[in-house]
Amino acid sequence: MITGPQMRAARALLSIDQKTLAQLAGLSVPTIQRMEAGSGNVRGVVDSLTKVVAALERAGIELIGEGSVSTASGRGVRLKAPPPEH
Repeated sequence: MITGPQMRAARALLSIDQKTLAQLAGLSVPTIQRMEAGSGNVRGVVDSLTKVVAALERAGIELIGEGSVSTASGRGVRLKAPPPEH
């Protein structure tokens, strides 16, 4: 659904800190910190994850899944797959 790096990138695009995201999502700062700590998909309580995604979307973030096409307008950033190693 969302990865730790996506959460950090979304906050950077919004110019907000973890405390502000926690407030927007109605969660605690330690919960946001745990969610952002990993490099892969965020694991944890589905309700907390849903709150974060909804808060980011309300703030104007479009989360783009692996291989998905972005249909929204506006500027954005997407992480390309790393080139294969030889």
